[in-house]
Amino acid sequence: ARKFDFQDNLFSYSAFIVAFLIGITTQVCHTNLYQKNHYFNQIGSTETGHLMEISLKEKLKNSAFNDRFVANVLKFDNKNSTGRIIVNFRKDSLYNNNLIIGNRLKINASIYKNKSIKNPNQFDYGKYLENQNIYAQVYCNFSDVKISPIIDKNIWYFTAKFRNQIIHNLQKNGFSKNELAVVVALILGQQQDISPEILQDYQLAGAVHILSVSGLHVGFILLFVGYLLKPFPNNKNWKTYKLLIVILSLWLFGFVAGLAPSVLRSVVMFSFVALGRYLGRGVNIYNTLLVSAFIILLFQPSFLFDVGFQLSYVSLFFIIWLQPLFASIWQPKSKIILFFWEIITVSFAAQIGAMGLSIYYFHQFPGLFFLTNLVILPAMGFILGYGVIVMLLAYFDVIPIFATKILEYSIWVLNQVIAWIASLEQFILRDISMNKTMLIGFYFMIFGVFMYFKKPNFNRLVAALITVVFFQISIFSSKYIYQSQSELVVFNINKNTIIAERFGKKTIIFANNSLLKIAKKNSNIKQYLVGNFSNIKSKKQIQNLMFFGNKKILVMDSVAFLPKNLNPDVLIITNSPKLNLERFLTFCKPKTIVADASNFKTYINAWKNTCDKRNIYFHDTNEKGFFRLE
Repeated sequence: ARKFDFQDNLFSYSAFIVAFLIGITTQVCHTNLYQKNHYFNQIGSTETGHLMEISLKEKLKNSAFNDRFVANVLKFDNKNSTGRIIVNFRKDSLYNNNLIIGNRLKINASIYKNKSIKNPNQFDYGKYLENQNIYAQVYCNFSDVKISPIIDKNIWYFTAKFRNQIIHNLQKNGFSKNELAVVVALILGQQQDISPEILQDYQLAGAVHILSVSGLHVGFILLFVGYLLKPFPNNKNWKTYKLLIVILSLWLFGFVAGLAPSVLRSVVMFSFVALGRYLGRGVNIYNTLLVSAFIILLFQPSFLFDVGFQLSYVSLFFIIWLQPLFASIWQPKSKIILFFWEIITVSFAAQIGAMGLSIYYFHQFPGLFFLTNLVILPAMGFILGYGVIVMLLAYFDVIPIFATKILEYSIWVLNQVIAWIASLEQFILRDISMNKTMLIGFYFMIFGVFMYFKKPNFNRLVAALITVVFFQISIFSSKYIYQSQSELVVFNINKNTIIAERFGKKTIIFANNSLLKIAKKNSNIKQYLVGNFSNIKSKKQIQNLMFFGNKKILVMDSVAFLPKNLNPDVLIITNSPKLNLERFLTFCKPKTIVADASNFKTYINAWKNTCDKRNIYFHDTNEKGFFRLE
């Protein structure tokens, strides 16, 4: 056997170390927070009353009370500054809803830093924003806003102007509101106006990914343009021309869709796929994917933690890797049957790849994904191809009404089918628990099993069985760890109190009557149960005196029950009791005092000051998030 030679592998080690150092350096360089003139480093101790000059860059989905934008900060308290921020304009009588991308505004507003999660197993929205280099939000009344005559006419301005012109002309042609919102999301990548009901239908049907321009859309554009170029010859010169036309088409589509992060990474990814496909030099498609991912992460390393980035690359990898295997199972002679068979095989390959990440992040899986894709993929081919043509005609305002009606009716039919699939709730697998250990075990198993099926032999069979056992061990070990735990949790629920006692996989929920009735539907409780492999054993009203392990817990509500000589270890204060904490602490000596979000802020501040004077640990769930006692 050949001996291991360190020198032979020196290049591999060096390349790995260099790539690792490039990754760290790139991450530091692209983290805006490290810049001295970043607005976040100028906030100081106060969050109120800051003067800012900003430039609107991107429109976000509105809330019930605010219109929301992403903006670039140009000046902060009269100092030149940088950074991205979310701006919330309150919809009052003075609000001007004619703001456009590129508007420069001077605002006087309170700034709020991103907050950490307030309840266990909750989606960390603050961390999500930080991965996009957004570290704070501002809320302002329009009376505190001055619109500058200067408009930043950058690429974001022109893409927004292009989209708005199209939307305006389609509205003028009588395009109905719901269908227009969906087609704008499908082709232009703007989800702001989709109704919550339609959005939920697409989520339940497993089709929500089509409502934001991503790899699926860009892949269809690649196929569509390739089909149009098929009649042209395949000699060396024409291959180069075809490549340039395809890549230009992809980037034009990205421009139309607003060059959002999901669009940019998909365009880059498929530009490299087109490069390998059209040059025809035997380029390894896996290397092409790897290079495209490297280029994207080189310019935006935070994408590595983006769910969309992970799902896009994993899905495309599994389509390339597994679809030929599935397609070889059956080769129908009928072209129509073959077309739908290929849709099924592509769908299965993509879903197998995305399944682990989908369950890990969203804890649900659409059982009828194959039916959804049988409808979506043919429809998307038509809607994207025809829709792009309609959009271009709409931009120049030369589109016949019948052409818009065809697109409108197509979207209406698609919405109806999606709504029907979403109504079959018995096929939607919900509340599936999965942690990182199980996720790793799942993908080990998938790779092991399908490596065997692609090229069966004894060694691969043994490896596949080992990966199956490894996945089972990851499940049993995870459940064992959670089942051996016990804890008491005080949630942070605005104007309400929820306390959970968990003993392994069984949880007791304490709350008032109105909350107990809907406990299973409460999102905070559901996330906690799923994240801890647990279920509700019983539901009880909150008791004034509780015991957890060897800890004595007093829950004080609005009645302000003051027992003497009790000496609780933990005092939980709820519903703003008229409590003289100074007097209470003369005969009770709790080690910890917890105030949840059902209390008035003025009361909480007074209690905090009292605890600080007496060196007692005070936990305000509004400030620190949920309280956990183990």
